[in-house]
Amino acid sequence: MIWLILGIALWSGVHFIPTLARPIRERLVKNWGMMRYRLVFALLILISIALMVIGWRITPEVVLYEPPSWVRPIGFLLMIVAFILFGSAQHPTVIKRFFRHPQLTSIVVWAVSHLITNGSTRALVLFGGLGVWALIEMPLINARDGAYAKPEAPGLKAELIGLAITAVIFIVALFLHPYFAGVTPIPR
Repeated sequence: MIWLILGIALWSGVHFIPTLARPIRERLVKNWGMMRYRLVFALLILISIALMVIGWRITPEVVLYEPPSWVRPIGFLLMIVAFILFGSAQHPTVIKRFFRHPQLTSIVVWAVSHLITNGSTRALVLFGGLGVWALIEMPLINARDGAYAKPEAPGLKAELIGLAITAVIFIVALFLHPYFAGVTPIPR
Protein backbone atom coordinates (compact mmCIF):
# COMPACT_ATOMS: atom_id res chain seq x y z
CA MET A 1 0.00 0.00 0.00
CA ILE A 2 3.02 2.29 0.34
CA TRP A 3 3.15 2.89 -3.45
CA LEU A 4 -0.50 3.90 -3.41
CA ILE A 5 0.03 6.32 -0.53
CA LEU A 6 3.18 7.76 -2.17
CA GLY A 7 1.24 8.33 -5.39
CA ILE A 8 -1.57 10.16 -3.60
CA ALA A 9 0.91 12.21 -1.57
CA LEU A 10 2.87 13.20 -4.70
CA TRP A 11 -0.34 14.06 -6.59
CA SER A 12 -1.62 16.18 -3.70
CA GLY A 13 1.71 17.84 -2.98
CA VAL A 14 2.29 18.87 -6.59
CA HIS A 15 -1.26 20.21 -6.89
CA PHE A 16 -1.00 22.12 -3.61
CA ILE A 17 2.07 24.06 -4.78
CA PRO A 18 0.12 26.59 -6.92
CA THR A 19 -2.52 26.86 -4.20
CA LEU A 20 -0.62 26.86 -0.91
CA ALA A 21 2.95 27.62 -1.95
CA ARG A 22 2.55 30.43 -4.46
CA PRO A 23 6.02 31.90 -3.71
CA ILE A 24 7.64 28.52 -4.43
CA ARG A 25 5.73 28.28 -7.72
CA GLU A 26 6.73 31.80 -8.72
CA ARG A 27 10.38 31.11 -7.87
CA LEU A 28 10.34 27.88 -9.89
CA VAL A 29 8.73 29.64 -12.88
CA LYS A 30 11.29 32.45 -12.62
CA ASN A 31 14.24 30.03 -12.45
CA TRP A 32 13.01 27.42 -14.94
CA GLY A 33 10.61 29.34 -17.16
CA MET A 34 6.91 28.53 -17.54
CA MET A 35 7.42 25.78 -20.10
CA ARG A 36 9.91 23.81 -17.99
CA TYR A 37 7.78 24.31 -14.85
CA ARG A 38 4.74 22.88 -16.67
CA LEU A 39 6.81 20.00 -18.01
CA VAL A 40 8.11 19.10 -14.54
CA PHE A 41 4.58 19.50 -13.08
CA ALA A 42 3.16 17.17 -15.76
CA LEU A 43 5.97 14.65 -15.28
CA LEU A 44 5.41 14.55 -11.52
CA ILE A 45 1.67 14.07 -12.06
CA LEU A 46 2.34 11.19 -14.47
CA ILE A 47 4.70 9.63 -11.93
CA SER A 48 2.03 10.00 -9.22
CA ILE A 49 -0.55 8.30 -11.45
CA ALA A 50 1.89 5.48 -12.22
CA LEU A 51 2.56 5.04 -8.50
CA MET A 52 -1.18 4.90 -7.80
CA VAL A 53 -1.83 2.36 -10.57
CA ILE A 54 1.13 0.20 -9.49
CA GLY A 55 0.12 0.58 -5.84
CA TRP A 56 -3.45 -0.44 -6.66
CA ARG A 57 -2.32 -3.48 -8.63
CA ILE A 58 0.16 -4.79 -6.02
CA THR A 59 -1.80 -3.99 -2.86
CA PRO A 60 -3.73 -7.02 -1.62
CA GLU A 61 -7.46 -6.52 -1.52
CA VAL A 62 -8.59 -6.50 2.11
CA VAL A 63 -12.37 -6.22 2.22
CA LEU A 64 -13.82 -3.77 4.72
CA TYR A 65 -17.41 -4.07 3.54
CA GLU A 66 -19.28 -5.84 0.76
CA PRO A 67 -21.25 -3.33 -1.33
CA PRO A 68 -24.73 -4.49 -2.30
CA SER A 69 -25.19 -5.33 -5.99
CA TRP A 70 -27.72 -2.52 -6.50
CA VAL A 71 -25.05 0.16 -5.98
CA ARG A 72 -23.15 -0.77 -9.17
CA PRO A 73 -25.66 0.95 -11.50
CA ILE A 74 -25.64 4.00 -9.19
CA GLY A 75 -21.84 4.05 -9.31
CA PHE A 76 -21.97 3.83 -13.11
CA LEU A 77 -24.42 6.76 -13.32
CA LEU A 78 -22.22 8.78 -10.98
CA MET A 79 -19.30 8.10 -13.33
CA ILE A 80 -21.28 9.54 -16.25
CA VAL A 81 -21.88 12.66 -14.14
CA ALA A 82 -18.17 12.76 -13.21
CA PHE A 83 -17.13 12.60 -16.86
CA ILE A 84 -19.59 15.34 -17.84
CA LEU A 85 -18.27 17.56 -15.04
CA PHE A 86 -14.65 16.80 -15.92
CA GLY A 87 -15.26 17.48 -19.60
CA SER A 88 -17.09 20.72 -18.84
CA ALA A 89 -13.93 22.11 -17.27
CA GLN A 90 -12.23 21.88 -20.67
CA HIS A 91 -14.66 23.88 -22.83
CA PRO A 92 -17.32 26.58 -22.61
CA THR A 93 -20.46 25.18 -20.99
CA VAL A 94 -23.44 26.23 -18.93
CA ILE A 95 -22.24 23.88 -16.16
CA LYS A 96 -19.57 26.44 -15.26
CA ARG A 97 -22.36 28.84 -14.29
CA PHE A 98 -23.30 26.43 -11.47
CA PHE A 99 -19.94 24.85 -10.57
CA ARG A 100 -16.87 26.97 -10.05
CA HIS A 101 -14.69 23.87 -9.99
CA PRO A 102 -16.27 21.28 -12.28
CA GLN A 103 -13.04 19.31 -12.62
CA LEU A 104 -12.48 19.03 -8.86
CA THR A 105 -16.18 18.33 -8.34
CA SER A 106 -15.84 15.50 -10.85
CA ILE A 107 -13.03 14.01 -8.75
CA VAL A 108 -15.32 14.05 -5.69
CA VAL A 109 -18.15 12.39 -7.66
CA TRP A 110 -15.64 9.86 -9.09
CA ALA A 111 -14.42 9.11 -5.56
CA VAL A 112 -17.95 8.61 -4.20
CA SER A 113 -18.81 6.37 -7.15
CA HIS A 114 -15.81 4.17 -6.49
CA LEU A 115 -16.19 4.15 -2.71
CA ILE A 116 -19.78 2.90 -2.87
CA THR A 117 -18.84 0.12 -5.30
CA ASN A 118 -15.50 -0.94 -3.77
CA GLY A 119 -15.27 -1.99 -0.15
CA SER A 120 -11.54 -2.63 0.16
CA THR A 121 -8.83 -0.87 2.13
CA ARG A 122 -7.00 0.06 -1.06
CA ALA A 123 -10.22 1.61 -2.44
CA LEU A 124 -10.67 3.62 0.73
CA VAL A 125 -7.08 4.90 0.51
CA LEU A 126 -7.10 5.70 -3.22
CA PHE A 127 -10.59 7.06 -3.79
CA GLY A 128 -10.99 8.52 -0.33
CA GLY A 129 -7.57 10.14 -0.51
CA LEU A 130 -8.17 11.78 -3.88
CA GLY A 131 -11.72 12.79 -2.91
CA VAL A 132 -10.45 14.49 0.25
CA TRP A 133 -7.70 16.21 -1.76
CA ALA A 134 -10.30 17.63 -4.19
CA LEU A 135 -12.54 18.81 -1.33
CA ILE A 136 -9.59 20.59 0.30
CA GLU A 137 -8.39 22.08 -2.98
CA MET A 138 -11.67 23.86 -3.82
CA PRO A 139 -11.81 26.32 -0.89
CA LEU A 140 -8.06 26.89 -1.16
CA ILE A 141 -8.43 27.93 -4.80
CA ASN A 142 -11.43 30.10 -3.87
CA ALA A 143 -9.35 31.87 -1.21
CA ARG A 144 -6.48 32.35 -3.63
CA ASP A 145 -8.57 33.57 -6.60
CA GLY A 146 -11.28 35.60 -4.85
CA ALA A 147 -14.83 36.11 -6.10
CA TYR A 148 -16.09 33.93 -8.93
CA ALA A 149 -17.22 35.60 -12.14
CA LYS A 150 -19.72 33.27 -13.77
CA PRO A 151 -19.01 32.83 -17.48
CA GLU A 152 -21.58 33.49 -20.17
CA ALA A 153 -23.54 30.49 -21.33
CA PRO A 154 -22.30 29.20 -24.69
CA GLY A 155 -24.55 28.26 -27.56
CA LEU A 156 -26.15 24.87 -28.05
CA LYS A 157 -23.55 23.89 -30.67
CA ALA A 158 -20.65 24.37 -28.21
CA GLU A 159 -22.51 22.36 -25.55
CA LEU A 160 -23.20 19.47 -27.93
CA ILE A 161 -19.62 19.38 -29.23
CA GLY A 162 -18.31 19.27 -25.66
CA LEU A 163 -20.73 16.50 -24.71
CA ALA A 164 -19.81 14.49 -27.81
CA ILE A 165 -16.10 14.70 -26.99
CA THR A 166 -16.83 13.73 -23.38
CA ALA A 167 -18.93 10.75 -24.55
CA VAL A 168 -16.08 9.47 -26.73
CA ILE A 169 -13.60 9.80 -23.85
CA PHE A 170 -16.04 8.02 -21.52
CA ILE A 171 -16.38 5.09 -23.95
CA VAL A 172 -12.58 4.85 -24.31
CA ALA A 173 -12.23 4.90 -20.51
CA LEU A 174 -14.82 2.11 -20.21
CA PHE A 175 -12.83 0.03 -22.68
CA LEU A 176 -9.45 0.68 -21.00
CA HIS A 177 -10.62 0.37 -17.37
CA PRO A 178 -10.08 -3.42 -17.15
CA TYR A 179 -6.49 -3.01 -18.35
CA PHE A 180 -5.37 -0.47 -15.74
CA ALA A 181 -7.77 -1.31 -12.88
CA GLY A 182 -8.26 -5.02 -13.44
CA VAL A 183 -12.10 -4.90 -13.36
CA THR A 184 -14.85 -3.90 -15.73
CA PRO A 185 -16.88 -0.86 -14.63
CA ILE A 186 -19.97 -1.91 -16.56
CA PRO A 187 -22.71 -3.10 -14.17
CA ARG A 188 -24.02 -6.62 -14.71
